[in-house]
Amino acid sequence: MTIKAVGSQASVSAPPTVVRKKLWLAAIKPPMYSVAIMPIVLGTAIAVAKTGTLQVGIFVIFVVAAILILAWENLANDVFDSETGVDVNKHHSLVNLTANKSLIFWLANLCLATGLFGIGAIAAIQHDLTVVGIILVCCVLGYIYQGPPFRLSYQGWGEILCFFAFGPLAFAAAYYSQTQTFSTTNFVASVIVGVSTSLILFCSHFHQEADDAAVGKRSPIVRLGTKRAAQLLPWLSGSIFALTALCVGLGLFPITTLLVFASLPTALKLCKHVGTHHNQPEKVSNCKFIAVALHFWSGLFLSIGFVLPKLLGLGSVPLI
Repeated sequence: MTIKAVGSQASVSAPPTVVRKKLWLAAIKPPMYSVAIMPIVLGTAIAVAKTGTLQVGIFVIFVVAAILILAWENLANDVFDSETGVDVNKHHSLVNLTANKSLIFWLANLCLATGLFGIGAIAAIQHDLTVVGIILVCCVLGYIYQGPPFRLSYQGWGEILCFFAFGPLAFAAAYYSQTQTFSTTNFVASVIVGVSTSLILFCSHFHQEADDAAVGKRSPIVRLGTKRAAQLLPWLSGSIFALTALCVGLGLFPITTLLVFASLPTALKLCKHVGTHHNQPEKVSNCKFIAVALHFWSGLFLSIGFVLPKLLGLGSVPLI
């Protein structure tokens, strides 16, 4: 939204209703919920590749619960950020849009409670509290990410917390919910998706380096500077493909998981875009959505790669 003040008059570049709809869409962030869904999809796909069976009800409950828990984290983060001033220029913050921090706080808690109820339902069905324990650890990491008095994301730990919560922990819970066991293959795959998830958070800071620095938020972009961070991005993105190829070579993944290379153009687009516009906030602000696309497509192609041998009767690498 562009506002130009001239004397006592002001003009807005788009009709207020259109602008507000765009702000609400940006605040809700529908594409970001693939971050919650993909660990469940891929963890479940590996379980299906291992066992040949899918517990559909468990899968559906888990996906819905994961979306609700991520909604809690997003809403709560808006509340916590409103208290530090880092979102002062973030027009699509839900707290700024509603001017009702209390409402957003309690809506966040409702999402968390409902999501945990779903996880509890899985535990009740299976008479096993393991998944509940794992998801509670994820929630703790989600709280200390932004919540007081910890606010570890302000110290530059956000990407690491994100890696564990949406990588190894989420994958372990998804796989266990289908098999009641753990898997080395699943853990290795979780590292790949953990990296792609952390990339989303990493990219989300390029356009807000100044705002983060102003309130003392030491994000990786603030610590490294946008140029060095942009130079690091190809290595981080490339690790998704290098790790997959290595695992295929070691016999941990079936050769069909090399389908992940179909998402390589998205990775190249992300690196080129950030490399060109890293220090131009208005132009680089959309890079997190390219990172979301990379996360989604790489995760989807990996999922297909794991189940294809089983579905087509091609024979598969024995998963461990």
